[in-house]
Amino acid sequence: MEDGEKRIKQEDCSEDSLGSGILTLTSRRLAFDKTSARVMDFSKNVGETILDIPLTDVTRTWKEGLLMKKVCFSAKTSDGEQIYKFGVFNTGRWVDSIQDAIDNPEDQ
Repeated sequence: MEDGEKRIKQEDCSEDSLGSGILTLTSRRLAFDKTSARVMDFSKNVGETILDIPLTDVTRTWKEGLLMKKVCFSAKTSDGEQIYKFGVFNTGRWVDSIQDAIDNPEDQ
């Protein structure tokens, strides 16, 4: 993390197309680090950061799903607008936290 950047939320999760990893919301960005795990010795290795999106590039946040609930956001990327869907435990709190970080960057 950069100087002055604060971690707001972090959770082990899975994204529909990216697979399993760790979703992190900071006061400046959303990041997703890929992970790999081994069942034999219960180890988990954090790999490379495959998503690093500034909050200024997030255009919309929402939650969806009945049984498999997901927190979703769309963001401007070099390939156009992309939609990401993450399976996290408390989708409502994630949506509120992301939107709050976008709306009030000075409060973080």
